[in-house]
Amino acid sequence: MRTDTPWSTLPAREHLLAAAVGAAGAPVPVLDVVVPVYNEEKDLETCVLRLHDHLARTFPYGFRITVADNASTDRTPQVAARLADLIPEVRSYRLEEKGRGRALRTVWSHSDAPVLAYMDVDLSTDLNALLPLVAPLISGHSDLAIGSRLARSSRVVRGSKREFISRAYNLILRSSLAAGFSDAQCGFKAIRREVAERLLPMVEDTGWFFDTEMLVLAERAGLRIHEVPVDWIDDPDSTVHIVRTATEDLKGVWRVGRALATGALPLDRLGRPFGDDPRDRAVPGVPRGLARQLVGFCVVGALSTLVYLGLYSAFRLGAGPQFANAAALLVSAVANTAANRRLTFGVRGRGGAVRHQAQGLVVFAIGLALTSGSLAALGTASGAASHTTEVAVLIAANLAATVLRFLLLRAWVFPDRRTGRQGAGEGAADGVDAPGVPAPVSRGATYDVAAAHEASAALEAHDTTELRNIR
Repeated sequence: MRTDTPWSTLPAREHLLAAAVGAAGAPVPVLDVVVPVYNEEKDLETCVLRLHDHLARTFPYGFRITVADNASTDRTPQVAARLADLIPEVRSYRLEEKGRGRALRTVWSHSDAPVLAYMDVDLSTDLNALLPLVAPLISGHSDLAIGSRLARSSRVVRGSKREFISRAYNLILRSSLAAGFSDAQCGFKAIRREVAERLLPMVEDTGWFFDTEMLVLAERAGLRIHEVPVDWIDDPDSTVHIVRTATEDLKGVWRVGRALATGALPLDRLGRPFGDDPRDRAVPGVPRGLARQLVGFCVVGALSTLVYLGLYSAFRLGAGPQFANAAALLVSAVANTAANRRLTFGVRGRGGAVRHQAQGLVVFAIGLALTSGSLAALGTASGAASHTTEVAVLIAANLAATVLRFLLLRAWVFPDRRTGRQGAGEGAADGVDAPGVPAPVSRGATYDVAAAHEASAALEAHDTTELRNIR
């Protein structure tokens, strides 16, 4: 997984100007629409002319259409070059290697437009969705935008086989990568350039999984993804190999899931400056993130209690109540601290993990004293109490210990250290995520800065070599 991204965080979101001037004094288009093609000599001209006519009539900003030729072997390069000569807003690029992801990353990386988009050459998506797609990016409201064929109000015409595959794939993404977006593979997406500059170097795939990987990383980094319901008509002449594409996508899901699980991705480089998110602002009388933390803590606590009771019952078969309670509480406490660290208080990576577990054990000791004291009191009061009575007393004691545990975790183990933080350069201490601010990179994962810059330079040189501007 690539980590050679620009080191600065994202700037604050701003509404783009209607007209901008480049370094050479020439006007810079607001939107650059990339059309990746491979052996599309029959459909390319019709697509570009139709897209250009639509943008010229309806789009209120400057625009450009870029044809990205993926090593076509037919007359596609000649058709693209002729269109670039005839139409001022059209340009063409030739890449010597195939891959939709490679084409998008290369062309987007060399574009000067502040909003970058792409669509499939078959124009299956109704072009009336293009302005709603890019409007949130122009206004600064969102970081990425995608067309969705699976939204409730989308109107889609396609066969049952492709419908099933599309829904099954997105179900896999939701269950395995916790994806919140509804349609990963619709060929109708846009991204702000400053986001692309930092996000694309992290995206490893160069083929059809490129879209999914880009969206998953953006979502995990806390970027806002806008979805637009689209009208979509399937292209019966599509050359996409469904089985091979699905196989590669599943491999990509495994690779990205493993990278996210191990904290190998520096997603902090996609963070906005502190204060850009309204949740960063202190509101009198409203504790920061309290509601979210309470929900997470309750869920983790309920699961931990079930684990604890199961372990206690198992240990009780061969040991006394005090030993069974201590052993079950110790095991569940370690798991509870780890789960609350990640899910409730938003700490990612290995930085501070040992200290957090040590502090969690202190909290565990307090809970042990409370529950053990309850068992001792029960033994003194009733002598040989039944197993059911013991469990009932332990549940009551654990409820009290849970309240105390939450207060100690929130105030001592994972305190909110954002007070007084003024700039993006000041990260949340000890790896604790500020609500609404992406987590800093794990201190346990090291990155060779020199090697990262060297790799980035090599990638740039490779892309420049393979990128032939025909016009």
